[in-house]
Amino acid sequence: MKDNLVLALGWIRKADSDLAAARRTIESEGPYDTACFHAQQAVEKCLKSCLAFHGQPIPRSHDLEELARLCFDVDEIPELRAISLEELSGYAVEMRYDPEFWPSKETAEEAFAVAERVRRLIADRLPSGPGKGDSEP
Repeated sequence: MKDNLVLALGWIRKADSDLAAARRTIESEGPYDTACFHAQQAVEKCLKSCLAFHGQPIPRSHDLEELARLCFDVDEIPELRAISLEELSGYAVEMRYDPEFWPSKETAEEAFAVAERVRRLIADRLPSGPGKGDSEP
């Protein structure tokens, strides 16, 4: 299990890097599309952390709902079921390919809040994990 834990914590560190980038963008004058992208990436990496910890294959997917379903197969995480990931899931592609996607600061802040919540939910389930709210890399 130690190797799985090391891999899971590596995914959390990568998520923390995305959260830090999102935070810097939100604290700036914008534009805020990059913050939405990094919030999506942080959630994706946290979900992949859950899969890694449980020794599951890590799919090459940006679909947060699909990744969450895979996580629920190995760890119920009831609080995560209550979070809608559909909008955030779209930010993986929308930010890069939709020339009209220019979200407001409020939209970016909401995406960031969801990402921080998912990070806490996943990291808190890891033994000796970094889940106690310290999302700085």
